Amino acid sequence: MHSVDLNCDLGESFGRYTLGLDAEVIPLVSSCNIACGMHAGDPVVMQKTVALAADAGIALGAHPGYPDLQGFGRRDMNLSPEEAYAYTVYQIGALAGFCAARGVQLNHVKPHGQLYNRAAIDARLAEAIAQAVFDINPSLVLVGLANGELIDAGRAVGLTVAQEFFTDRNYTDEGVLVSRSLPNALITDEKFAVERVVRVVKEGTIESASGKTIEIQADTICVHGDNAHALEFVKRIRSALAAEGIAIEPVAGA
Repeated sequence: MHSVDLNCDLGESFGRYTLGLDAEVIPLVSSCNIACGMHAGDPVVMQKTVALAADAGIALGAHPGYPDLQGFGRRDMNLSPEEAYAYTVYQIGALAGFCAARGVQLNHVKPHGQLYNRAAIDARLAEAIAQAVFDINPSLVLVGLANGELIDAGRAVGLTVAQEFFTDRNYTDEGVLVSRSLPNALITDEKFAVERVVRVVKEGTIESASGKTIEIQADTICVHGDNAHALEFVKRIRSALAAEGIAIEPVAGA
């Protein structure tokens, strides 16, 4: 039987500023990626989000990003591998502390934003991130863009990896995400997006933005729950997967 993980990026509020509908989306996913205070989040938000996820019984992951609160981690900072390693260790360690205080295990690590995008194509950066994850805890799962450099780097150091697919993003013929700066970066046809999720889980293929059939392994599906409309979309994905007999469960580490 087919199975897949549904993950969502959470804990991205900061101080008095609220972002996302964390309490509403958590029951709809099997894994969450919690911001660690660099691109978003703060210690109080981290603590609250860990508690929400722990109470719901879903898998908890660290979501480290560039140190860029103003840019939400979506600006390229051109970190050296040494800096990327240190920032990754720092952020995973912070979230692991909140998990330990709550009595739950940290399950995985998924980089955020431009750190994620750069690690998909930059082998040296990917190697630094993978080594940081391994050095913190070799049983952690490393989540990265399907077919990207981060997946190769994780395997090379001995980590369990999870290849990620994005429901609402178009892909190039090379299997990478179409840049957000381009008009066709996002998929707005929900029916098409839901059908594509089922296809990628069952067949391992999708159509690129140009219409070419490309192969993608989808161990985990990224969904977004930033607003009520997005929450309904997540529910449609869950219903479609259930109708096809596809189980929803987190990716387990070593």
